Amino acid sequence: MEDQPAVEVPANLVRFDNPVFMGLEPSEEAAVPAAKASDLNHSQLDEMINAMLPAREWSDASGTWMQSTSKEPATRLDVISLQEQLDRRLQERQARENGICPVREDLYSQCFDELIRQITLDGPERGLLLMRVKDEIRMTIDAYKTLYEGSVTFGVKKQLQAEQGIPEMEKRIDGLKDECRTLENTVAELRNRVEVMEKRAGEQRALEEQKRKEEKDFLQYQGQNLDAFLKQLGGK
Repeated sequence: MEDQPAVEVPANLVRFDNPVFMGLEPSEEAAVPAAKASDLNHSQLDEMINAMLPAREWSDASGTWMQSTSKEPATRLDVISLQEQLDRRLQERQARENGICPVREDLYSQCFDELIRQITLDGPERGLLLMRVKDEIRMTIDAYKTLYEGSVTFGVKKQLQAEQGIPEMEKRIDGLKDECRTLENTVAELRNRVEVMEKRAGEQRALEEQKRKEEKDFLQYQGQNLDAFLKQLGGK
């Protein structure tokens, strides 16, 4: 049997079997029969693992490789090692502790897949239930992502509309300011006219009162003279 070329296996928290060299180029015709032949030798549990966590395939300079999910049960030490690997890779890839972080999401997803693999090997029913929970969580996250992207798009659209309407609003504000200044000038002019009219009316009233007073005094003076004249006539 010929030695397989060296390969750099992509990092993943899920335990896989040793990589298998598929050729220099991916071949769908060769891969499909191989998968069917291997399925004949797998138990029902193995087929369930393969369905839940399919084999991964990648290509590099050496050719195309495939790795199937490991069917080896996990021990307590494996769980402790998984936790240590998760913490180390979170630190190595500089995942954010809070907020939205694709790196943290990817690593925790890998950790969840490995837990599903371990639990399915120990109890298939629990593994299927965990897979169902994972799918529900994934759909919920996708719905939140869609809602978030939609809200961001809506916010950007509204911001652009607001920015486009700013020049028009500024022009309208300038027009209203000019109108306010015109109205203020009109009010000031009308107030001046009212003051002038009130002053003239007051002066006119004062003149009329002075005139009536003079007429009254004149009439009183004439009346007194007339009374004196009548008394003189009566005395004769």
